[in-house]
Amino acid sequence: MTSPKLLGISGSLRREATNTKLLTEAARLFGDSEYALADINFPLYDGDDEASTGVPAAVQKVADQIAAADAVILSTPEYNAGPSGVLKNALDWISRAEGNPWNGKPVAVMSAAAGRAGGVRAQMVLRGFMVPFRPMILQGPEIHLADSSNAFDENGHLIGDMYARDLTQLMQNLHGLI
Repeated sequence: MTSPKLLGISGSLRREATNTKLLTEAARLFGDSEYALADINFPLYDGDDEASTGVPAAVQKVADQIAAADAVILSTPEYNAGPSGVLKNALDWISRAEGNPWNGKPVAVMSAAAGRAGGVRAQMVLRGFMVPFRPMILQGPEIHLADSSNAFDENGHLIGDMYARDLTQLMQNLHGLI
């Protein structure tokens, strides 16, 4: 039996992004899988550019990764009470690719932020952004990782027992949908 394909999409492009660390930890807790992290460093969406040159190859690659994945995990930082612009831009571009790779796809949404609310507002907005794509978004347990720069040990594992327990449960729930 082959391992399930799990795709992570981080709303932060930073090299040491805590959202990327959270996705890596989620993939570890998910268990045996073929995990890949999508590269969403896309140009800004511009309808004129799309009309003249089409959907960029990098965008189509991520759309194809979503379509091929058995499940997707999304993590967003919180910028000004919403998800990052890079993540919204990626969603806009991916919506322009052929077909709808999100349709019926099991998706777990989480957030990691410096503040004490852990990106709860950004995560709620992100969930709203996903509605037109019709994925199967898990409702919980919700992961809002607060003070995220201090939430991981030297091995990249979550320090807080509550976060580790809830993320483990979320990944078990996601695994159960594939």
